[in-house]
Amino acid sequence: MNQDGLNSLYGGLVIGIAVSLLLLLNGRIAGISGILSGFFTKDKSDRTWRVCFLMGLFIGGVVLKLLSPNIFGETSQVSNLSLILAGLCVGAGTAISGGCTSGHGVCGISRLSLRSIIATCVFIITGILFVFLRNYFGFSL
Repeated sequence: MNQDGLNSLYGGLVIGIAVSLLLLLNGRIAGISGILSGFFTKDKSDRTWRVCFLMGLFIGGVVLKLLSPNIFGETSQVSNLSLILAGLCVGAGTAISGGCTSGHGVCGISRLSLRSIIATCVFIITGILFVFLRNYFGFSL
């Protein structure tokens, strides 16, 4: 197995262990959109773990970038408008589907949730369709 395959394997193992521990120790699903939106609710009783989780994502990314800058690969040059529109689409999609790719794709499928399996299929099909249309018509924002 090449280095990229090993990195993917290690990353998958870490994600699997992390989401399992969050569910076992805290009774929570590791869906990023749910964790983030729950931070902004009036219930302040469970903000501490949410802050720690979100900061861990950010700090983990920064540390990994500092230790191994090439691990993130090449970045594409996209406009700020594209990033804003993409963010709005992701936000709308998570609101419509009741979760995000991490909640449905990683946690929901592993719990054999039919709703999550369907949502993940829709995520993937929509992504494939968008990339096909983008490449076919050659548009970019």
